[in-house]
Amino acid sequence: MKIKLSLEDRIYNIINIILATLVLCITLYPFLYVIVASLSSPESVNSGSVWLFPIGINLNAYNVVLKDKQIWSGYFNTIWYTLIGTVINLIMTTLAAYPLSRRTFNGRRIIMPIIAFTMFFGGGMIPTYILIKNLGMLDSRWVMVIPGAISTWNLIIMRSFFENIPESLHEAAIIDGANDLYILVRIVVPLSKPVMAVMTLFYAVGHWNSFFDALLYLNSSQLYPLQMILRKVLIQFDNMEQMKAIGTFEDRESIGQTVRYATIIVSTLPILLVYPFLQKYFASGVMIGAIKG
Repeated sequence: MKIKLSLEDRIYNIINIILATLVLCITLYPFLYVIVASLSSPESVNSGSVWLFPIGINLNAYNVVLKDKQIWSGYFNTIWYTLIGTVINLIMTTLAAYPLSRRTFNGRRIIMPIIAFTMFFGGGMIPTYILIKNLGMLDSRWVMVIPGAISTWNLIIMRSFFENIPESLHEAAIIDGANDLYILVRIVVPLSKPVMAVMTLFYAVGHWNSFFDALLYLNSSQLYPLQMILRKVLIQFDNMEQMKAIGTFEDRESIGQTVRYATIIVSTLPILLVYPFLQKYFASGVMIGAIKG
């Protein structure tokens, strides 16, 4: 049955639509401009005539970016950090969240506030750097995946999801002779696909965009993730091997702006392609943390 809306409801809906459309345009336009500028001719971009559609479509910027060896080494490193790091994150977060969700675990009322304390107070940059150095992880791949193995916020979300699984399932499994590891692997994890998908998205995006840790702890350029390569291109694009092959300084300046935009698109496109497949789990997973955290 169709519900007839009052005049106030219609006005409220119209205002909501207008505001949502305005926020969408403000959020989306910068990324749209980067795409359009990367596909336009350098002269059009430098003259400021590019606004909503490509002018003088030119793919030379992508040709320059994709021929640079550092881009591909950055891709390899970022994919390595994202895959290995996300697997470690999921395993460690699950192993920590499960016992904290069990009411039979006596220590959880003491341990959980201590864990939550780390959300607001940390050791600081220098003590953390000294710790990483003393552990011998400086300038190694593991420094990008081990120190951040568990996010406190994500741990709270996963613990809250586990708490919603009916206790009767645990009791039935225990009566059948199952131990905690069996219950976690064969019952809890298969029932937790939505929160697992959300955690995968959170951790994977975090690793893909990781920049500051690499800046602090990595010295070897062959270990740099894609975001470090992107920083180098944005700041020092003249040093790119493919840029050196381009004629004069004026020619490099002309194409440099479009190369920057093309590099941004190349570095962000893969993670954007993953997001639609996990989006349907995103809202439910975040709401769980908001209600029960």
